Amino acid sequence: MDERKLYPMKFCSLADEYGWGTDEFKLADLGYRDSLVYDGWLAGNAMSEVMDTYMDRVVGENVFKFWGRQFPVQVKHIRVKSGRMPLRVHPDAETAVQRYDFLGREKLWYVLRAGNGAELLMGFVRDTDASEVYSACLDGTVDKLMNKVSPVAGEFFHIRPGVPHAAGGDIEILEISESSPLDFCMCGWGKEVSPEEFDETLNLSDALDFIDYHAWTAPEAPHFHKGDMVRKLIDIPEFTVTRLQLTDPLHIYSERFDSFILYTCVRGEASVQLEVLGQTARFPLEAGRTMLVPAECPDFFLVPSDRDTMILETTVAPREETDSYLNNNDGR
Repeated sequence: MDERKLYPMKFCSLADEYGWGTDEFKLADLGYRDSLVYDGWLAGNAMSEVMDTYMDRVVGENVFKFWGRQFPVQVKHIRVKSGRMPLRVHPDAETAVQRYDFLGREKLWYVLRAGNGAELLMGFVRDTDASEVYSACLDGTVDKLMNKVSPVAGEFFHIRPGVPHAAGGDIEILEISESSPLDFCMCGWGKEVSPEEFDETLNLSDALDFIDYHAWTAPEAPHFHKGDMVRKLIDIPEFTVTRLQLTDPLHIYSERFDSFILYTCVRGEASVQLEVLGQTARFPLEAGRTMLVPAECPDFFLVPSDRDTMILETTVAPREETDSYLNNNDGR
């Protein structure tokens, strides 16, 4: 194993164009989508290669014990330009593991921008059933059964397993989720759905038994005070996301997280600064980019370069139990 010190890493984007807009991975470790390190002496290495080689040095000992060699979260930038993205739904962890040998798909949607006609479809307005939903998906009228949300920039939504969801109009969303491809296509709104977007086996028929047919109620949002500079958006066993309004340098001790830290710059610009051989090394983080600070970097500063800098910080809390599936013979 290379004993050179790991460093904060950015990644090359992986963008897919569809009729409705763009799906752009900022960080992925999915096999068929595997981000390449953008800079530094690891440049050109895939995320899976970094994990295979450096393992707990990247994610932290406790995270590695539970999640194994797959990097546990992924980050996407979704841009809907016209119409709607296909309606989708994801399973719970137990279903994902038992049927598909993948992680679950707990998901956070953070609205970056909401333009003309921006709309989110989120869960059902009333209790329904598989028969009604199946018919409505086939004839493209399932939106009449769903909640329609008019989003604004800065809003966020925890999308739980089984909750159908889609975005439409002119909108940009940052999606942070577990590392899993398990989005099932429920409805394409009368348009052909690209096989590059959805595996053909991840279809409506196979999703019918895990869809949540109850009326959807938005999860209670955390109570914020006006002017809060640090706001925790979601805190679940799979990951925690905190929004930082960065006006002054922050001294970060990642040892207290016992985890890697992901920083995604929503606006402005910042840098991660740490001491290397007695000198300060600066790693810039521009708007729209995601940076991985490995667990091996226990002490650093997060420094704004712009007075209006906002960053989403993602960590994974230690888990007490060890999942035998996630640590099977192939190390995934």
